[in-house]
Amino acid sequence: MSTMTFGRAINAGLRKSLEDDPKVILLGEDIGKLGGVFRVTDGLQKDFGSHRVVDTPLAEAGIMGCAVGLAYRGYRPVVEIQFDGFIYPAFDQIVCQVAKLHYRTQGKVTMPITIRVPFGGGIGSPEHHSESPEAYFTHTSGLRVVAVSNPQDAYSMLRQAISSDDPVLYFEPKRRYHIKGEVKEHAEPSLPMGSAQVVTEGRDVTLVAYGPLVRTALDAATAAADDGVSVEVIDLRSLSPIDYSIVEASVRKTGRLVVAHEASQSGGLGAEIATTITERCFHFLEAAPVRIAGFDIPYPPSKLEAHHLPDLDRILDGVDRALGRRNSLSGLGA
Repeated sequence: MSTMTFGRAINAGLRKSLEDDPKVILLGEDIGKLGGVFRVTDGLQKDFGSHRVVDTPLAEAGIMGCAVGLAYRGYRPVVEIQFDGFIYPAFDQIVCQVAKLHYRTQGKVTMPITIRVPFGGGIGSPEHHSESPEAYFTHTSGLRVVAVSNPQDAYSMLRQAISSDDPVLYFEPKRRYHIKGEVKEHAEPSLPMGSAQVVTEGRDVTLVAYGPLVRTALDAATAAADDGVSVEVIDLRSLSPIDYSIVEASVRKTGRLVVAHEASQSGGLGAEIATTITERCFHFLEAAPVRIAGFDIPYPPSKLEAHHLPDLDRILDGVDRALGRRNSLSGLGA
């Protein structure tokens, strides 16, 4: 077991995959000599060569098209999208080709492509560098979508994604690159890639989060405990498919649900989770589910992002609303 940062855990996962399988190839802008804008791929081109860690032109559609061709030829390409908002030029390739070729060919062709997407805000960057586009891809059948929140999952789930024959959108929260944690590099993953995880047990409220907000949710659970409220925190981990069994079991126990994510509220995953749990747990719910999300606006300038992103106070307010301590609020991202 080693202690490493989130970013270093991703680097270690990429390194191990490159070592284990000569068919793994990394593609992306500035990932080679520079080591990526966040230095996540630092040292990999030096150790594995420019034919395995490929610096590409600034053309996301071309990068994804190349990855599709490589997958057709039996390779396992790992694509880095430099920033979340840069994924849109590759959107057509991902949703029209990557997601559908396995089904279209009646299983004859697989697309074992992993698409790494640094996502979310909190780093003082403008639009196209701080967005949360995950809902676009969870809406697309044929894609697996995961979001990691800690160094161990960053390592283990990346290894699982690369070895999967399914295309995987791997969302990594860029503002958490420097957090540290214990990582077991040589142990089998403790959970399947598609499983959610209860990270803190509680009895009064179920709080579901993923990616960058898991740590904020844990802080909220600690703060709520000081007020006598026991919050159960669930790290969703997989966004498509969603492990509803874990969430359902928790809500049947607590009777209350709060869902938090950075993405805008309208059409976000919070709505899907709240609706599904209401359908499955209607007779166990003591209150309507509560969503805590970003506002329905383009990502704001860096000076205003702290007001846009769900923080400790907004999540605690959501817990109070679920408990009936405050009136339910209306409005975008309330």
